[in-house]
Amino acid sequence: MSATPEHQDPVEAGVGPEPTEEPEFRPYHHPAAGWGAADSVTRFMVREGALMHGPRAIMRMNHENTGFDCPGCAWPDDTKGLHLDICENGIKHVTWEMTRKRVDRAFFAAHSVTELSGWSDYDLENQGRLTEPMVYDPDTDHYVPISWKDAFARVGRALRALDSPHRASYYTSGRLGNEATFLYQLMARELGTNNLPDCSNMCHEASGRALTASLGTGKGTVDLKDWEATDALFILGVNAASNAPRMLTALAEAYDRGAQVVHINPLVEAAATRAIIPHDFKDMATFHATPTSTLNLQPRIGGDMALLRGMAKAVLEQSASDPKALDREFIERHTAGFEEYRALCEATPWETVERQSGVGRADILKAARVYREADRSIVSWCLGVTQHEHGVDTVREIVNLLLLRGNLGREGAGPSPVRGHSNVQGNRTCGIDHRPDPEFLDRLAEACTIDPPREHGLDTVRTIEAMRRGEVRVFVAMGGNFALAAPDTPVTYEALRACDLTVQVSTKLNRSHVVHGRQALILPCLGRTEKDEQRKGLQSTSVEDSMSMVHLSVGMKRPASPHLLSEPAIVAGMARAALPDSATPWEWYIEDYDRIRDTMSRALDGFEDFNRRVRLPLGFRIKQPARELVFLTPSGRAEFSTAELPDVVPAPGTLALGTMRSHDQWNTTIYSDNDRYRGIKNLRTLVFMNEDDMRERGIAKLDPVDITSTAKDGSHRHLHGYLAIPYDIPRGCAAGYMPEMNVLCALGDYSTQSDQPIMKHVRVTIDPAA
Repeated sequence: MSATPEHQDPVEAGVGPEPTEEPEFRPYHHPAAGWGAADSVTRFMVREGALMHGPRAIMRMNHENTGFDCPGCAWPDDTKGLHLDICENGIKHVTWEMTRKRVDRAFFAAHSVTELSGWSDYDLENQGRLTEPMVYDPDTDHYVPISWKDAFARVGRALRALDSPHRASYYTSGRLGNEATFLYQLMARELGTNNLPDCSNMCHEASGRALTASLGTGKGTVDLKDWEATDALFILGVNAASNAPRMLTALAEAYDRGAQVVHINPLVEAAATRAIIPHDFKDMATFHATPTSTLNLQPRIGGDMALLRGMAKAVLEQSASDPKALDREFIERHTAGFEEYRALCEATPWETVERQSGVGRADILKAARVYREADRSIVSWCLGVTQHEHGVDTVREIVNLLLLRGNLGREGAGPSPVRGHSNVQGNRTCGIDHRPDPEFLDRLAEACTIDPPREHGLDTVRTIEAMRRGEVRVFVAMGGNFALAAPDTPVTYEALRACDLTVQVSTKLNRSHVVHGRQALILPCLGRTEKDEQRKGLQSTSVEDSMSMVHLSVGMKRPASPHLLSEPAIVAGMARAALPDSATPWEWYIEDYDRIRDTMSRALDGFEDFNRRVRLPLGFRIKQPARELVFLTPSGRAEFSTAELPDVVPAPGTLALGTMRSHDQWNTTIYSDNDRYRGIKNLRTLVFMNEDDMRERGIAKLDPVDITSTAKDGSHRHLHGYLAIPYDIPRGCAAGYMPEMNVLCALGDYSTQSDQPIMKHVRVTIDPAA
């Protein structure tokens, strides 16, 4: 299979605004955040016309139970009551949502879908907020207005007409609030299916499966107070300055109090050097930057597991002469499989560790020494660890390392996955799971008096496969931009177009609205910043951050249009139309979201007394048995894993390519063609390469190159004319931006451990452009 820009639809040829200037690359040597972030935010607010209402929104963002939760990342709210707990990307995300631009019926009357298909993704989203429900008219190739009543009726008819409830699939992005999430999964299960794919299937599925296998819980065990108390932080596969910028505060504070901060990533990102925290006015005034690392290690792409194995091997070797290197009491009382793991580490040669990690023994020993000498350690990771074939094994290796020194169940220690989107963890907690636990289904059945299906449903990859085969006929998406977020772009487009009906619940126009089924609906919803008025007054919704804190979010701005509905109201409208005889009180729930939370408190383990506890300062933390050293595993103990190291060394002539965001981007939303922290201006169609790899191929800086990926089945995918950027990245590795490079990841190239698309480990060849 060949998927090149010139062979695809016009939509696949470019993402982002058209460059108006020549591409530039100048290595970035400045601190993260600081005045660079302030200048970027100011320019962005000027461009979006938000200098008046933008600052007001900023002062309401992330305030405990009185403001709205940032719709960006899932980093926890500051425990010290910081009044400026904000970041550059969060402000951009909010300003983007609060734009005064509108996409109304006049806009759709003026532009056909065929015309819009040729627009860049930046230009689509930059048109502004959607204002009313629209339906696709195939006779005119335009979206035309439709009433909410008629829109819901169309959804209901399509779902009732299916010969099996499994002919529909219900996707969820990470921004959906807990109340809407709960109603959405309730609708799907009352209809009779567990086809509930979500963005976790593409990001942290490996983390959940690994932590469940090792500890009996699918989540990290630490909170922000632990980050404030730890002696050593190990940060793997995370570009914190862009993906979780508020983490910079924790990194700088850790350094200031003398903690060790070790970054492990193929690229040394800006967050792994130094930062000026914008709300530290003294540092801003004096341009004082604080280091955010004490050690940087650059493994090859996919080499994290071998590096971790090397650290564990070093700790075990040291224990022969220093009994304190291991926490033997913890290991004996709380773990299973230690002797097998020790034997595996001893049998793994250092030569193998060095070759597979791409890091020399001396540097691995430095990291091991930091770990061994720290009384309390936290290991944190993101998609650089999970989006690999062996992502589950790598996360389990993280747990192995932590168990050796008892870094679990005590302050300042434990595993800490960094979730990327604001409520992606809450979505899973509140029932968005294609493989639900029987215990959850039992509680749901009792609380909601339904008989939920027990068989597993479809995840993201298998939903695309089923749509393509014609087995899934209706696709509903709550938020997100599925067409661009999924792998194998042309195949995903083909799958969406094969549906009888696609339904997109959205705030802004995006690619998924112009790549649609034979029938298509756009249902516009309120944004996180907007007031949600229902019959019983102003409503709040709840979200869960990446450290299991659940808190309220209350909008403060007048809705972009009087015709917008809240996400819970849209779900309830679709549910009532699809289930006209349902005993579920859909309309009653929407009058007052406290009623939804009361039902959730009966259905969800850990949500007891939900309405009271969520109104406490900073909300409440969901109980974590493993944090209390209670392990819901077959052995009743934390379990060491004994996976062999995978071979991640690229074959001769090939490179391992990982996709990533630019700095001026949030998921598939792109704010500009710039990437400040990597020194890029006016360019997204690029590939970062090691200079020796470039020289070997006869490629110079900013030369155009052709990129070819080879899938597991031997098929090929191509990108042409990308510009090569010399970068500090290990030999045999390359990197570039998603979603443009998603085309290179075949749909069938997903992990057999987690079912996640292998976005961070695509096998490619790169040659001078033909």
